[in-house]
Amino acid sequence: NEARINLNTASLAELETLPSIGEVRAQAIIDYRESNGGFKSVDELKEVSGIGEKIFADVSPHITV
Repeated sequence: NEARINLNTASLAELETLPSIGEVRAQAIIDYRESNGGFKSVDELKEVSGIGEKIFADVSPHITV
């Protein structure tokens, strides 16, 4: 079982290893994290521009906060 990626500490390269997350979405996650003082829950990822229900469903098993 793979380790989960922490949305609050992951680097751009680490975020890019997630399914459906490329450089643009990974940077959007980092920008959101910096603007909002981090993620309080994994569900908050859906607030990031470009991440909808389908992408969230793809990445949710691989992430934590």
